[in-house]
Amino acid sequence: MARYTGAVCRLCRREGMKLYLKGERCYTDKCAITKRNFAPGQHGQGRKKLSNYGVQLREKQKAKRFYGVLESQFRKYFDMAEKQAGITGENLLRILETRLDNTVYRLGFASSRAQARQLVAHGHFMVNGHKVDIPSYLVKLGDVVTVREKSQNSPQFKELKESFKGTVPQWVTVDIEKLEGKIVSMPSRDDVDIPIAENLIIELYSK
Repeated sequence: MARYTGAVCRLCRREGMKLYLKGERCYTDKCAITKRNFAPGQHGQGRKKLSNYGVQLREKQKAKRFYGVLESQFRKYFDMAEKQAGITGENLLRILETRLDNTVYRLGFASSRAQARQLVAHGHFMVNGHKVDIPSYLVKLGDVVTVREKSQNSPQFKELKESFKGTVPQWVTVDIEKLEGKIVSMPSRDDVDIPIAENLIIELYSK
């Protein structure tokens, strides 16, 4: 399972915005963007005007980093989106949103997508009653995502029941007492709450 293993705060600084890769820490004064809001490296504070290609590339990198996806898999998602009916950019975002790790995060079962990825990989979740430990697994309409019974007694999930804020996107519903969520519709463009200009990504890959 390929994943980025470097310092994630560098990614936020490189994109010049919070990507919320460290969960609660991103909302505190310890956030790297709050302390050093410039790109990492020796020339990070220098101003640099981007070309059209550079703008498109940065948008793609931002999307990859938001969802924790590396290049080969991101390209695979683009190819899938291009073959589907409808607008390619919206198809791409829908595919990214329906990854199991993102779904777990959006259900409120994890404080960040990175934590959700780890919880899924460690086998804490079931989809339709079957254990799934693949973060890139794509959920479908009607799927039910549940915390495994063995995991529900862990301090982390017990605390989740007490601190759950109850704010989830419209395409899912949550029963926090059962630690269960259901996919009630496919996510639309309006359900994507991260600042991504998907048209720039499509332009980049279409060259």
